[in-house]
Amino acid sequence: MTQSDAVLSDAVLFDAVLFDAGGVLVVPAPAVTGPLLAPFGGTPDEETLVRAHFAAAHALDHARAEGTEAEWTAYRHAYARHAGVPEAAAETAAAALAAEVDHWAWHHPVPGARDALATLVDRGVPIGIVSNAAGQVEGELARLGICAVVVDGVADAEALSPVPVACVVDSHVVGVAKPDPAIFAPALEALGVPASVRVAYVGDTVFYDVRAAAAAGLTPLLHDPFGFHADDPHPSGPHRTLPSLAVLAELV
Repeated sequence: MTQSDAVLSDAVLFDAVLFDAGGVLVVPAPAVTGPLLAPFGGTPDEETLVRAHFAAAHALDHARAEGTEAEWTAYRHAYARHAGVPEAAAETAAAALAAEVDHWAWHHPVPGARDALATLVDRGVPIGIVSNAAGQVEGELARLGICAVVVDGVADAEALSPVPVACVVDSHVVGVAKPDPAIFAPALEALGVPASVRVAYVGDTVFYDVRAAAAAGLTPLLHDPFGFHADDPHPSGPHRTLPSLAVLAELV
């Protein structure tokens, strides 16, 4: 049992929830990655390509756990393989992803993400976003109708019913990135709460998200909708896994 499993089993609920963007609210767009991988044998199937992200995030964590700093190389290789690219072509396919897929390609909404945010807001739970990004994440989330920052009680966006959030902290904007826990300071200030285990942070990687949230004194929740972390031989951090974002409704 991990540290956070113990905390949650004692029925400690969360007073506020912070979310990563990538791998929680959005993933690389299949409309971008599918055509890139097709020449190497990859599938264009949207559900498969969404799943490929989570397989790749798991590979990223294992690369870091094994001591390599080439975690994004591992991510791209795993993404290509889980997209159906044969092993013989995976290295070349991964290079194509590296050349063409950047922060701006992360604009495919994770199924159920907006609904999960809306449920928390409807229950009066303060929420916000903390993401390693390139200055684009606030605008993209608003454009997609997922969430937008509240200004004077109104979501500051011309988008389709975005869920109001207290903040969108973008690493490029604030000048600090996960796994540095300092990135959470402006988010906690915007929420008006201190760092504590009663504030959850939902992310999709152990190295960047669990590690940073734990160091900041928050409770990390690892978004693992396809169970890729379930067979890890040892707990890799002080976290509980979420099989879906809808589970959050039971924890607040």
